Amino acid sequence: MHKDNNGITSSSSSSGRIRHRRKSNEIPSEASKENGNHLLVNDQNKYRSFLIRAHSSVWMIGGFALVIYMGHMYIWAMVVVIQIFMVKELFNLLRKAHEDRHLPGFRLLNWHFFFTAMLFVYGRILRQQLVNTVTSDKVLYKLTSFTVANIFEGILWFLLPASLIVINDIAAYIFGFFFGRTPLIKLSPKKTWEGFLGASVTTMISAFVDLSTGWLHCDPSSIFKPEYYSLLGWFPEWFPWKEVSILPVQWHALCLGLFASIIAPFGGFFASGFKRAFKVKDFGDSIPGHGGITDRMDCQMVMAVFAYIYHQSFIVPQNYSVEMILDQIMRNLSFEEQRALYIKLGQIFVERQFGES
Repeated sequence: MHKDNNGITSSSSSSGRIRHRRKSNEIPSEASKENGNHLLVNDQNKYRSFLIRAHSSVWMIGGFALVIYMGHMYIWAMVVVIQIFMVKELFNLLRKAHEDRHLPGFRLLNWHFFFTAMLFVYGRILRQQLVNTVTSDKVLYKLTSFTVANIFEGILWFLLPASLIVINDIAAYIFGFFFGRTPLIKLSPKKTWEGFLGASVTTMISAFVDLSTGWLHCDPSSIFKPEYYSLLGWFPEWFPWKEVSILPVQWHALCLGLFASIIAPFGGFFASGFKRAFKVKDFGDSIPGHGGITDRMDCQMVMAVFAYIYHQSFIVPQNYSVEMILDQIMRNLSFEEQRALYIKLGQIFVERQFGES
């Protein structure tokens, strides 16, 4: 009888341990936060976690480089796939939060709204390209101008902000891994001031140096042509360099790097607060050591919005040319609108000619 009681006691205690065992995707307890065990420098399994994250990072960077090499259409497809996986993780999180309501067809309705919005956004872009290809006789000109526009105004302004966020994330993790002692924000317990500041400096240096080491095989626009600055009066005469050459795009890269290192991380902070509200550690587990796709793309969303606004505000107005205006006319105007524009321009030229004479 005594033996049975012990068995019952042991089984109940083991079941109690099972019931109270914390899941891997739940947030750590407040007690562990107060004693500082949540910092990476105090984590006993930090080197194992480091190897897992490094292995996943190498695969992600390699796949990203392959997609970039394949061209702009594959980049567009990659962005669409990433968006679908992010929305899937958010929908799963929302479904878990409302499991007790039993709403039939709720997930189907969510996906309906998502694909409707995606079709509206991307459909307009594809419609313009298809109409231009069918109605324009100069198909080769259209394709080449489209490629050049993507190289200098599309792929670059997509790749540069995205790579700055990647550099910032990697540098923040490495500096926090080895030197992180001071917690940065309660919403993200593992983030430290050492990682934040180290990543900021690394991102700024990378933004300025990266674009100075590339090479071009075509006629660059003005922001890719070097400008020379004299160092006379700034350094003594024995200084070996009398002038330096800096690309104008490097100054723009510094602005993007400043945003990527100081403001964009707040996207991660907001995502951390969102996860804490739902009492989960990660949005998913699709990337070993990193969590879900959304965990890696939270800062990218903030950076993408800023990069688009910055490009439209400070880059596009400075680079208007006859070819660019003609390209926009051929893309966005129908044949009747192009003919009306041609007639209107002819009338303006005639009026100016007779007015001057």
